Formats: sequence, structure tokens, C-alpha cells
Amino acid sequence: MTSPVRLACLASGGGRTILNLVDHIEAGKLHAHIASVILSRQGLPAASRCRERGLLTTEPPADVQLDGWVLEQLSAVKPDLICLCGYLRLLPIEPWMANRVINIHPALLPRHGGKGMYGKHVHRAVLSAGDTSSGCTVHLVDERYDHGPTILQRTCPVHPEDDEHTLAARVFQEECAALPEAIQRIASGQIQLHDLAGTQRPAPEVTSD
Repeated sequence: MTSPVRLACLASGGGRTILNLVDHIEAGKLHAHIASVILSRQGLPAASRCRERGLLTTEPPADVQLDGWVLEQLSAVKPDLICLCGYLRLLPIEPWMANRVINIHPALLPRHGGKGMYGKHVHRAVLSAGDTSSGCTVHLVDERYDHGPTILQRTCPVHPEDDEHTLAARVFQEECAALPEAIQRIASGQIQLHDLAGTQRPAPEVTSD
């Protein structure tokens, strides 16, 4: 058995995506270890929730230059994979981080992505567009918001009676399956991130069960 893939998880909110990874790890469904949780500001709900699950969790000091501080934290850990779990900033990619940073987005990219497209804004955009399906996308991170090559997608229907809350709940269920699956495929070597770099071809879509 190879060593578990070492993860650093970055978040800007409640930390549900990280806790879902912990659940999969503890259930033996994901061969990974969360080496560090790095938060974008102090006082986020993710801080107490992640610490309660025994995760090393770091919050930025006041008045720090955030991007530089985050890069310092990542460099100190040197994880195998960096997971953006609801991280609402554009992460600078240093050379050692190339092909190591992935993100999960609550829509089927390339639709409904880009700066400012997160959380309820994404789901409102899906509903306003009249889309009949939504879902989530795990993708390799590059220098643009929600732009890198697709690793894996999962879909779910959009119902006529949906609002942003009901759609968000359905999409999150797909996120809970998609991110652990993508990480496991990367950890097992089934997906090679360096092969995806520089492309925009989508990976085969994985639909909901």
C-alpha cells in the first residue's frame, strides 16, 4: 500500500467540503491525509469545525498580506495536492505548485464560472438561464477563476420549483461524491494531472447515481 496522498485544504466558509473529505478518509473510501487546513480569514465557522475533527487549522494574522501568507503556509507543508474547498480568492501558482492545485465548483463549467461566481450567485445564474441540469466540476487550477481543465463532473436535474437553496442542496450532494472520487483517482494514478495541464478537454463525465 502506498502512502496516503497528503492534502492541504483551503477554505473561506463553513468547511463542509473539508469535513466531507474527513468522512471519506475515516470510512476508508479515500486514501488521503489532510496535512493542513488554511483559512482565508479569522473567525470562519470552518476553524472550529475542522479543529473538532482533529485537523491542523491555520487562520491568518490580522493585517497580513493574505496571498503571501497562504503561499508561506503551503510551502511549509509541501502537500502532494492542494484542494480549494470553497476558497474565494484566486490562488497564485508558484512553480512547485504546478499541477497540484484542484478546485470544486458548484456548476457545470464552462457555464456559470468566473470571478464572483460562487455560492448562491452560481445557483441563481443557473436558474435565471433556465438550465435543466446543473452539478459540479472538479478542475485543475490555473491563473484564471474556474478556468483550468476539467478532471471530473457530476450532474443533477434542475426542477421547475427549485430556488437557490433547494438547488444548492442537490448540487452539494454531488460535490460530496465528486471531490473524494477525483482525489482518489489522482492518488491511484488513474488521473495524471500533468497530462491535463495546458488542455481544455473535459474528462469523461460521471453522472449522479
